[in-house]
Amino acid sequence: MDPQLQPGDFLGQNLVLLLLALFIVVCVFAGVRIVPQSEKFVVERLGRLRTVLGPGINFIVPFLDRVRHRVSILERQLPTMKQDAITTDNVLVQVETSVFYRIIEPEKTVYRIRDVDGAISTTVAGIVRSEVGRMELDQVQSNRSSVIAAVREQLAEQVDDWGIEVTRAEILDVNLDAATRAAMLQQLNAERARRAQVTEAEGRKRSVELQADADLYSAEQEAKARRVLADAEAYATQVVAVAIAENGLEAAQYQVALKQVEALAKIAAGEGQQTVILPADAVEAFGNAFRMLRGKA
Repeated sequence: MDPQLQPGDFLGQNLVLLLLALFIVVCVFAGVRIVPQSEKFVVERLGRLRTVLGPGINFIVPFLDRVRHRVSILERQLPTMKQDAITTDNVLVQVETSVFYRIIEPEKTVYRIRDVDGAISTTVAGIVRSEVGRMELDQVQSNRSSVIAAVREQLAEQVDDWGIEVTRAEILDVNLDAATRAAMLQQLNAERARRAQVTEAEGRKRSVELQADADLYSAEQEAKARRVLADAEAYATQVVAVAIAENGLEAAQYQVALKQVEALAKIAAGEGQQTVILPADAVEAFGNAFRMLRGKA
């Protein structure tokens, strides 16, 4: 530096360069935009839509382009909504719904709709009333999935022009007035009582069927026993017939006398028997048996 040159002279000579360097630095800062992963920037140029900046580093024209809207693309949940609706069987219900959505095209959202949450809430209320109005109360209670599917499908069509994607819709509860709840409770108790009676009747029927099966089995077994007994008697009769054929009439008389003796022995062996009644020919039967026995010997 020239020792004769004063600081003011140096600043005056280099002011233009300093201002140019400052202008370049300002342009760099004004032209570079770093967008977070969860957001998108809507850029306008002289009041008109220019572009939408995605996540990462982006460059715009300084002083001409301006970031007007910073839009979050994260999934959002609307506050729980309650809609009154009337079913086809004239029952007033209050349906609690919850909707999740996210913005996928910010340029449509910021220029076509002012209150996104309010618009979606109104649309959902209309769809729920329309769908519930086509069903009976029992169908609303049991077919929530069909109502949810209808809400998602129709809502997706409605909000497509707003650059919004409906990710999920849920029916949290279906509330009834006190009178309807009391009537449903009475109906439920009656249905439970009917089922209990049906179960009890089926139990009695089953018991009768099992008893009948048991009686049938007992009869079958008794018939089998009688058949075996009859076969045994037939066999015994056949043996006696063979003995008579071989030994003549004496074998039959011996068998009859032996049976009489056995019968008298059973009568005498009975408990508490103090008096024994003998037939008139009992002594003769004993004698015949002994005589035949000696004859056989």
